[in-house]
Amino acid sequence: MQAYLSIQEVTKRYANHLALDDVSIEIPQNKIFGLLGPNGAGKTSLIRIINQITAPDSGKVLIKGQALQADHITRIGYLPEERGLYKKMKVGEQAIYLAQLKGLSKHEAKTKLKDWFERFDILNWWDRKVEELSKGMQQKIQFVVTVLHKPELLIFDEPFSGFDPINVNLLKAEILKLREQGATIIFSTHNMASVEELCDQIALINQGKKILEGEVNALKIANRNYTYNCEIHYPVNGWNTILESLPVELLNVKSELSKIKLHIKTASSLSSNELLKMMLPLGEVASFQELLPSMNDIFIQKVGKPAKPAGDE
Repeated sequence: MQAYLSIQEVTKRYANHLALDDVSIEIPQNKIFGLLGPNGAGKTSLIRIINQITAPDSGKVLIKGQALQADHITRIGYLPEERGLYKKMKVGEQAIYLAQLKGLSKHEAKTKLKDWFERFDILNWWDRKVEELSKGMQQKIQFVVTVLHKPELLIFDEPFSGFDPINVNLLKAEILKLREQGATIIFSTHNMASVEELCDQIALINQGKKILEGEVNALKIANRNYTYNCEIHYPVNGWNTILESLPVELLNVKSELSKIKLHIKTASSLSSNELLKMMLPLGEVASFQELLPSMNDIFIQKVGKPAKPAGDE
């Protein structure tokens, strides 16, 4: 299947800084694609190229097989990390103005905006000035304006920044709904939990280079470290002797009343079925689970530091 957005050997340099170094990424249609990387990795440079704010020094970007053109911008909705609304304008007036810039008529914009404002429970702020709104409410408005014209491609850069958990869940539900309605979505964030929850595929950029790309579940399996948790109920006499004889590394063994909890690492050549079979003589296997790495684990492994500095919101 042809990718919706194809980034081919893109390089971008600013003075003496190489922001993107021969980056190629295929973003499939009707998927949520995570664009990941530490600060300064090159994500924003790539997003600016897709939005035609800047141009690559070499390489090209294709939308549905066509080289990026000026009129393609109407197919894109972009919510940048750094938000900005006119503080002195009334909320409804500004939202209509921004919607008209995306090609909607005033009547169509007002009708659609009223519907979105009701869903986001901000309709009573329609005639208030932007400066009277909280940061979260302002971000809701910018989200609405970004998606209002139903663009084929949506780019969200840290869309949940500053939101409380209730509003984060509200936006997540809307993003999933947009994918169901046919949108292709680029999702840039440092929050790896959101990546696991929302993204179908990801690309990881570090120091201007793409270092990882693929489906989230496939990447977790490819980077597995073959560790398991196993809980045994009613262990047989001599279970510890049996356990010590097995070809596994015992990372942790916790013995409780009538049960034992095991944290085990195996060789890659040993399948989960083979390991489970080895556990059966120990007693009643109550639970058995392979511990696949999280996206945050993979991020740290590939980049060498956490996706999000401690204490950041």
